[in-house]
Amino acid sequence: MTTDRLLLLDSASLYFRAFFGVPETGAEGAVPTNAVRGFLDMIASLVSRSQASHLVACWDNDWRPAFRVEAIPTYKTHRLTEGSDVQEESPEALTPQVPIIRDALAALGIPRLGADGYEADDVIGTLVHRHKGTMPIDVVTGDRDLFQLVDDAAQVRVLYTAKGGVRAPDVVTQAFLAEKYGIADGDQYADMAILRGDSSDGLPGVKGIGDKTAAKLITTYGSLAGLRAAVDGGDPAIKGAQRTRLEEGSDYLDVGPLVVRVARDAPVADVPITLPMTVADPVLMSKLATEHGLTNSFTRVLDALGMA
Repeated sequence: MTTDRLLLLDSASLYFRAFFGVPETGAEGAVPTNAVRGFLDMIASLVSRSQASHLVACWDNDWRPAFRVEAIPTYKTHRLTEGSDVQEESPEALTPQVPIIRDALAALGIPRLGADGYEADDVIGTLVHRHKGTMPIDVVTGDRDLFQLVDDAAQVRVLYTAKGGVRAPDVVTQAFLAEKYGIADGDQYADMAILRGDSSDGLPGVKGIGDKTAAKLITTYGSLAGLRAAVDGGDPAIKGAQRTRLEEGSDYLDVGPLVVRVARDAPVADVPITLPMTVADPVLMSKLATEHGLTNSFTRVLDALGMA
């Protein structure tokens, strides 16, 4: 029995995890399918466990959007192929699997939504903004950046897969954020993330300010805006090296929110997102199952969707 609940999948986060976590068992010379199988099995597990009524596979149409690069040119530069503006290739055995994942979602009738010029995080942020208050929402990801969407009042939580995968994720609510970081909610998490920066995304942060200091400052002043107002107003509690660092980081703090905060208004298509009740393209599904040995994975998804 399904209940009203929307699952938003950070697709790349999940299929990368599947690629590195599921062994490849195909014949030598065949197109590998471990990421495909793992991703489909994740969907089956998530739908079965959550009994959700709605599902979207959110997609990166642009992994390094121009508006973020314009704000902070170092954004994800470490992921560029040296000497070019091209993203480093994904693992050789993963690249041919991504089109198969797209086809599998299309065959099943599971909506796959992206937006040109935006990342999957922005698609998720937009869909959360669009649907929160209408039903509970679970964001499934291995990316801490999306903790900023946590909102108990709107019943938005994150199922964080970095440690336990989709079968035993950390369920990130405001209580989790308070215990782990000492902050109140998703908005404060975003402000904390801006302050501390993130070397994995090429975000410098304010020099000398890590998680604990950032959390304390945001908690003390309520928000990044409140902290900056206190700095500008000469609050005597902010002094010495800390004041110097915050003042020197002012230009970064002007643009940091443009990069760290996910979009709420990306041009994401408004399509039906209820769980499919019938296979959208049986011929395509049969072809994929036969050519790539995906029969068992498709069967598990169909069973979870109540179509088996």
